[in-house]
Parts: sequence; C-alpha cells; structure tokens
Amino acid sequence: MTIKVLLVEDHTMTRMGLQLALEKIEDIELIGEAENGEKAVELAKQLNPDVILMDIGLPGIDGIEATQRIKNAKLDAKVLIFTSRDNEDDVFAAFSAGADAYIMKGANPDQLTNAIRAVSEGIAWLDPAIAKIVLKNISQPRKVQVTNSEDQQAASKKAAMAAGLTQREIEVLRLIVEGMSNALIAEKLFITRATAKAHVHSILQKLCVDDRTQAAVTAMREGLV
Repeated sequence: MTIKVLLVEDHTMTRMGLQLALEKIEDIELIGEAENGEKAVELAKQLNPDVILMDIGLPGIDGIEATQRIKNAKLDAKVLIFTSRDNEDDVFAAFSAGADAYIMKGANPDQLTNAIRAVSEGIAWLDPAIAKIVLKNISQPRKVQVTNSEDQQAASKKAAMAAGLTQREIEVLRLIVEGMSNALIAEKLFITRATAKAHVHSILQKLCVDDRTQAAVTAMREGLV
C-alpha cells in the first residue's frame, strides 16, 4: 500500500531536502507541497492525502491552525507535526488542534519514515525528545508531591487507578505512550493481539478519548504512567 503524503513547509531548502528523501521511499508517494497554512488546507481538501507532514511555523495561519481547519473539515488525513519547536505549549496546542503525531526536525530519515508509516496506520507516535520534555514539564505541577522515583511510580499508579484503569491497562497504556502497535504490545506482554486490542479499547473508553494519540497525551498530561 502506498502512503500519499502532503508536505507543508515554508523553507524552500528544507522542503526540497524532504522531497528528495521521501521520493526514495518505495511505499511513500509525495502528492503535493504547500509553503503556507492556507494552501495546506486547500490542498488537503483537493488531494485527500493519507498523511500531512506539517510544520508549525508557517506564514499566514500557522501549522496548528491549519491542522484544526483540516480536522474540522472531517478529512481522513492524519497530521504529523514536523517541527523544530519543542516547548510544551506548542505540543499540547498541536494535539488539541487534532494532530495525530509529533516529530522533531532533528529526526533522521528512518525515524521520519517510520513515523509516517505508523501514523498512517493509526498508531500513536510521539518523538522521544518531545516525550521527555513533556513528561518533565508536566510532572512539576502535580498536586501530589513526588520526592523520589518510587513515590513518582506510586503517584502515577494512584492517578491511573483513579481513572478506573486496571494494572494490566496501565501496562498497556505505558506501551501506547512508547508508540507500540497492538502486535508489539501483545508480544511484549505475552498476550494475544485480540486481548491487546480489547485492552486498548477499554483504555480509550475510560479516558474518554477517541484514539491512541489522545490516550498517550492524556497519560502524560495527567501523570498516569
């Protein structure tokens, strides 16, 4: 299956570099390019891509606003934020707008390719660098005073239990945050794929979220893992 990608990037040299890199990948087809948010929304509606590789710092409307407009249009495209911005405000603003994944521009070609493939399949993807920053920042305002790693684990478990998650669901949620698919979760926990899928479904219901990406963001934001 070929993954149709729309590239949204305002820097010409960066866009050209990405174009060359993506064109070398057999299962990825670059179907369009946009240098600003308005054109990104327009092309998303016209071309119906599978994945939109979206920069945040765009002229006119930025990537976050463009993402929100694309999601409001009820398009099937997954939005993969691809940016150099690594602050908490941008991360959560992007996911609040409906972004499906977040990767830094420092990622190597293999990481970017894997992120595109993962998000096209509906698998949560959060750049490890972003995950560390978010986890570090969101741990500070928690109401529970955390003094050491054991206390932090206890606080996370208490928060997860308060959300109605079982111990096994907490383990599954932790693997979702790490970006694992149901198949990998099943392999990691020595359970069947059907069981892993059932756990994921239960987690989404209990956290009142629509997909794995939202579950991962909620988990980090609320200190559930």
